Amino acid sequence: MSDKIHFGTDGWRGMIAEDYTFDNVRRCAQGYASYMIQQGKANDWFVIGHDKRFHSENFALAAAEVLAGNGMRVYLTDGATPTPVIAFSVVNKKASGAINITASHNPPGDNGFKVRNEFGGAIDPDGLKQIESLIPDTANEVKRMNAADAEKEGRIVRFDPAPAYIEHLNDLIDLQPIKDAGLKVLVDAMWGNGAGWFPRILQGGKTEIVEIHNVRNPIFPEMSRPEPIPPNINVGLSETLRQGADVLIVTDGDADRVGIGDENGRFINQLEVYALLAYYFLEVRQERGAIVKTLSTTSMLEKLGKIYAVPVYQTGVGFKYVAPKMLETDAMIGGEESGGYAFRGNVPERDGILAGLFILDLMVRLQRKPSELLTILFDLVGAHYYDRIDSAFSGDRKKREQMILDAHPEKIGGLKVTGLDTTDGFKFGLEDGGWMLIRFSGTEPIIRVYTETTHQDAVQEILQDGLHIVGLA
Repeated sequence: MSDKIHFGTDGWRGMIAEDYTFDNVRRCAQGYASYMIQQGKANDWFVIGHDKRFHSENFALAAAEVLAGNGMRVYLTDGATPTPVIAFSVVNKKASGAINITASHNPPGDNGFKVRNEFGGAIDPDGLKQIESLIPDTANEVKRMNAADAEKEGRIVRFDPAPAYIEHLNDLIDLQPIKDAGLKVLVDAMWGNGAGWFPRILQGGKTEIVEIHNVRNPIFPEMSRPEPIPPNINVGLSETLRQGADVLIVTDGDADRVGIGDENGRFINQLEVYALLAYYFLEVRQERGAIVKTLSTTSMLEKLGKIYAVPVYQTGVGFKYVAPKMLETDAMIGGEESGGYAFRGNVPERDGILAGLFILDLMVRLQRKPSELLTILFDLVGAHYYDRIDSAFSGDRKKREQMILDAHPEKIGGLKVTGLDTTDGFKFGLEDGGWMLIRFSGTEPIIRVYTETTHQDAVQEILQDGLHIVGLA
């Protein structure tokens, strides 16, 4: 009997060779195939892609063999491909879903298994539970078809997803003004799937694109993990200053998330980026529509929603909640604290490449540097300050959850507590309209404590109070 495989916030992740093995990848692929057969998609096409982690291309081929063995047909990407490009390919190819072999921003020793629906978006929580329940207990129960035979029969077809995606980008954004702007853009690909895309998309004009960390290296040197936040992007921030770049754009390991650094080598955090993107759509592009946000991201969005008279919907953490809500509300934009943002007109999936292009377009249209854009935003909604602490933990999670519920703090960081939201984690409202959230990671044994407040001097005290509440001070 093999160990049960559990899907977290965004599929399944594990340590390579420990629990992330070929047999377990095949078991997951069989669970996905069985689920799709139950959905009436037994003979349909599916897209399978992968990142640049150790053995990812071979894990992807193993998954393709399982789908072929179940009578399905597979479009297999011809190389490492950004997650948003895989998602777009589902729609472009009129496929019924996708499997993506990636651990996104996890440490180097991990790999992952993401699943997507016919819209290219995350499958909702109920669907994930059904897939999980259909994963066989052993690899002996998996149906497989040899890859060579499947390719001969046309059940596995390799393809290049780039041309169609780039053509699609031109429908969403006028790239020529960015090409002509004469900007110097530093791109940190974090050794991942984002490498080569910005130079290819923006070639042929005065704007110069300089890349770092743009080859395959699955141990991710100069960072602890390919997650686009400090300290992982500190090398990129230093290079921005050294090279005199106008902006730093960072894509994570599978290029579905983005990080931004300003011309002074300062990190513009994920909450600030989300608010800037919403401002760009509402004020610069004059678009209207719902905003979807996870409860762990910025309250600046509610303020923008009031100013521009658009609805703002809050969900649990993860695109398995964001994507369905975006489809339900025809949302203009959706996003989360991790630096993942999705946009109307594109697939309901995080897209770090498109988000980076939108930030460049905002700079070009307003003729402002990133630091100046932040000043414009704060003049509108007020300054907001954010930080988070990730802390490993051991022991019984239920006991720690009960500790939080029993705490009943009157003040956190010197600010009066106004309420507690337990939709996903434990979010304490604060008197200034800010918040402190304690949440257990869905993919790692980590407790995250986050805060956003209008009081800059209270940020660290709030975080330390959060750690104290959960018994980690």
